[in-house]
Amino acid sequence: MDSAGSVGATAVFVGTMRDLNEGDAVQGMLLEHYPGMTERYLEKISQAAAGRWNLIDSLIVHRVGELLPGEPIVLVAVWSAHRKEAFEASRWLMEELKSKAPFWKKERLAEGSRWVEHNTPG
Repeated sequence: MDSAGSVGATAVFVGTMRDLNEGDAVQGMLLEHYPGMTERYLEKISQAAAGRWNLIDSLIVHRVGELLPGEPIVLVAVWSAHRKEAFEASRWLMEELKSKAPFWKKERLAEGSRWVEHNTPG
């Protein structure tokens, strides 16, 4: 980050896998993505956030593969001169990720597995 001296706010969000969804105990999850498409989408929303808010920088890291409850899934970090932009941009980035990013989740339950059709609201 070249503008470190102008950073007045850093907002960081870390999302973790829960062990309960739709009333069922979840033992694990397979998180799949479409290589290439996913990275382009993350770059697209990062650029959109930078254009919408006065951001100095942003970072999105999203895991794929097998996950266990309590493990981190996603990290969103935003740097700006002021906290309002940092908070608003980080929340917007998370909502975009949850609702539009090309990720597919398959939960492993005690009795079988299921694809997650809808993400939990913010």
